[in-house]
Amino acid sequence: MAAKQTFNVERFFQALGDNTRLRILNLIGDQEICVCYFVEILGGPQPKISRHLAYLRSAGIVAGRREGKWMHYRIVMPSHIGAAQILRQTLGWLKEEKTMQADRARLTKACCSPAKYALLEGAPLPTTIQETSCEAC
Repeated sequence: MAAKQTFNVERFFQALGDNTRLRILNLIGDQEICVCYFVEILGGPQPKISRHLAYLRSAGIVAGRREGKWMHYRIVMPSHIGAAQILRQTLGWLKEEKTMQADRARLTKACCSPAKYALLEGAPLPTTIQETSCEAC
């Protein structure tokens, strides 16, 4: 039987300490979103965006799901109650920031007209998901 992994608080805060990762979390919000949208909206190379997503995954903040050639990401609340509270507060704060609102506006525009964006050809639209519960909440 595998031992239960302890929550890495340092990794959690390091994950939140990068502007690109905060922008990714802001774009995800309460959706499951394909990585191609992050590349289009943030304007970074796909390998760099994927590294940031891997960092967020290793910190226990996002989860990925493959569907064919598309990789979808969603936020998961950490099992640590304090970290979950901090993440909720951070996500709320991001919604109020002008630069983060601009990113979300670009995402909405891309979702409404994906044919205008070469990277989004055939990409699945982001889907709203129910908030996942955690055992500690």
